[in-house]
Amino acid sequence: MNRQADIPRLVRELRERTGLTQEKFAAKLGVTFPTINRWENSRAKPSPLAMQKIVELLRSMGDRGIDLLDELIGQDTL
Repeated sequence: MNRQADIPRLVRELRERTGLTQEKFAAKLGVTFPTINRWENSRAKPSPLAMQKIVELLRSMGDRGIDLLDELIGQDTL
C-alpha cells in the first residue's frame, strides 16, 4: 500500500481512544503539550523517536490499536 500517512488524525484518535487530554498524552510520550497540539493541527510532525513511542502505544492496545495504525498509516510504511 502506498498511502499518505494521516499523522494528525492518528495522534488525535489515539489520544481520544486512551481517554487522555493533550497534556496527559504529552507526558505519556515525553513531549510537551504544545507539541501534541502542533501534531494534531498539522503544524509539525512527530520525530522518529516519538513515532516509535506512538506505534508502541498503538500495538499495546491490541486489535483496536493495530486497526487504527493500519487504517491511517499502514503497517508497511513503518
